[in-house]
Amino acid sequence: MSGFRYPVDTDQFAEIREKGLVYVDKTDLMFDIVNRYKYVFLARPRRFGKSLLCNTFKAYFQGQKELFEGLRIMELEKEWKTYPVLHFTMSGLKNLKVSEAKTKLESMIRGYEDIYGRDTLSITPGDRFRGLIHRAFEQTGEKAVVILDEYDAPVMRLLYEKEQLEGMRMMLREFYQVLKDEGAYLKFVFITGVTKFSQMSIFSELNNLKQVSMFDEYSGLCGITQKELDTVLRPCVEEYAEALNITLDEAYAKLKHNYDGYHFSENSEDVYAPYSLLNALNDKAARLYWFESGTTTSLIEHLRHFPDFNPLDFDGVELELSSFNVPCEYAATPIPMLYQSGYLTIASYEKVLDTYTLHFPNYEVRQGMVSGLTNYLMDTSDLERNATILSMARTILKGDLSSALGNLRSYIAGIPYDIITRKQWMAKKTREDFYKLLMYVVFSLLNSKVDTEVKSIRGRADVVIKTKANIFVLELKVDDTVDNALAQIDSTGYAIPYEADGRRVTKCGVSISSEARTITHWRAVDEEGKIVDEQQFQENVIL
Repeated sequence: MSGFRYPVDTDQFAEIREKGLVYVDKTDLMFDIVNRYKYVFLARPRRFGKSLLCNTFKAYFQGQKELFEGLRIMELEKEWKTYPVLHFTMSGLKNLKVSEAKTKLESMIRGYEDIYGRDTLSITPGDRFRGLIHRAFEQTGEKAVVILDEYDAPVMRLLYEKEQLEGMRMMLREFYQVLKDEGAYLKFVFITGVTKFSQMSIFSELNNLKQVSMFDEYSGLCGITQKELDTVLRPCVEEYAEALNITLDEAYAKLKHNYDGYHFSENSEDVYAPYSLLNALNDKAARLYWFESGTTTSLIEHLRHFPDFNPLDFDGVELELSSFNVPCEYAATPIPMLYQSGYLTIASYEKVLDTYTLHFPNYEVRQGMVSGLTNYLMDTSDLERNATILSMARTILKGDLSSALGNLRSYIAGIPYDIITRKQWMAKKTREDFYKLLMYVVFSLLNSKVDTEVKSIRGRADVVIKTKANIFVLELKVDDTVDNALAQIDSTGYAIPYEADGRRVTKCGVSISSEARTITHWRAVDEEGKIVDEQQFQENVIL
């Protein structure tokens, strides 16, 4: 039984502290923000601890000093005053029509009116919100604190429903506008979301809202940094390693591979996804937690509107800040949505050129993306897909690459032909593009069973598969020859890094025909170029 208890099912700061659940102290950063700025906006992906941060701010401004015993803020805060706090969690308004969202927002407001009273002449949510702020100040003698968590949740699913989107914007704008008008009665305003505030045209006049999302000093405000995992959470990792019967170094490597890799600024700290990391430590496992509740659904819907783009192409893309910091509904590519939602993160920053390189942050996100695309692209059952992956993994682990490719050949041939033309966002792609993507997702999924590295699909398919005794270096060509595939392995030196490994290295060229819709030829050679296996099939075009 675990010696540590983790907050895997709560974001309530009071509950975490009262029950002694694992908590990583961010209160010194909070104190710094409060004493620097009055209006603050923080953008982070979903499941990244934004709600916990909001609840911590709430407890702090309500003067609940006892909850902060032993935390860094105790050495910084001397007064511990109590302020009226108006906390709105806007995620409760998502997936609702404008009229339904308005009713739900009014219900939230009513809860505070039960405390501070209501002016019956105030009708709209904005007017009632304004009245709350005034009465809170009059009754307590202290300025109000306003916390808006997930401010953009009501509009994110309405990006392509113009009438509903504009109606929701107008309703929210009237409510949020109060923050600009009533600054004299406000102590502190903290707003969180996934997208940047300017992108929804809701805070168009709130020009004093300080966006700290890409400040180096606050890069670790949400999430768990590498430093925190190495220090305060080290005992948790030790327990994790012991439970899995692996070394501490192996445990750190496993957690890093799966859940690390987020960077939110030019010189960001290395940040782990907290929801996934804490669940892994709690379960003594390494599952894909971020996608358990269907995270890719809204993204796949978004991608339908970009028929010329494959999201996997953007792993490693280099671009200026303005290219991934623009309004999602006006963007020419899905990159802004991919970045702001956490599917892509900052890999590096080039100061001279002022450009950023983005990539998938970790294995969990890439596999979740691949799995979501597989279901959408192929229209094959999970059972059929998983059976193919398991069969391929078993034969590869035995060193039988030929049988694995045979399984793959059968799987590809069984994919319905009209799937390419049926998919809206694939409609403008060529058959070659489709099969490149297909190869990418299949070998990426295989990585969950066998150590597989899929390098890139930009113009080529480069795959390295590692087992205890073998290393297979594959080059996959669509509508091209195995001779060219093998030549590319040699000319680019793909196999060179593994020559001194000690395991048997096999290079394999695979040719796929988009007309026949299957693998038509493969040839495997050893390190000296001797053919160890070759299979060639008659290319019968399937209409």
